[in-house]
Amino acid sequence: MKAQNFASYHIRKWYSFTEETLANESGQLADGEPLFKYAVAAVIHNPYAGRYSESLAELVEPSPLLGEEFGRRIQELAGERKIVSYGKACLVGSQGEYEHGNAFLTNPAADPIRVALGGGKSWVPSTGKRGGPGATIDVPLAHKDALYVRSHYDSISLSFGDGPSPDEVVIIWAFATRGRLHARLGGLQAKDIKGNDGLV
Repeated sequence: MKAQNFASYHIRKWYSFTEETLANESGQLADGEPLFKYAVAAVIHNPYAGRYSESLAELVEPSPLLGEEFGRRIQELAGERKIVSYGKACLVGSQGEYEHGNAFLTNPAADPIRVALGGGKSWVPSTGKRGGPGATIDVPLAHKDALYVRSHYDSISLSFGDGPSPDEVVIIWAFATRGRLHARLGGLQAKDIKGNDGLV
């Protein structure tokens, strides 16, 4: 068993990413502020690697503390910029199950991140897969208060040069400061959000 260094987890590495978009793909300058996307990821040892367990409590039970740390890190990364979109993903090493990654991403882990962002009424879009070092994953993004704000459907592509190893999971949370540049497909506007979109 690898030494615990964060609650009951063994975290080998943290990653932080920042992407700033000043113009869209056809060269149109930003309609307002540039689009900032951020991602925070942790490479975590998977104690269930290579074996089946009906209970995944070792991953789920400490996950609120992990969520708090992700929340702290995104606040630090974004500084004064307001986060309006979020998404999450997992990349599971070859000895693990996709379910192992999902165990880190349930509501107990997500709720502290919502708190760090000043609330989030919508469920968090999510994806994941099994893969090894260098694998690319597209993390989905959507508005944190209303899933059906079409202008904020987006993603960020990430890869990790030395993870996950077969007995690891990479847990990823991604965030954005606005919708797509020059989004013009209609639908519900962020300024018109009312009520609660519902949590899942």
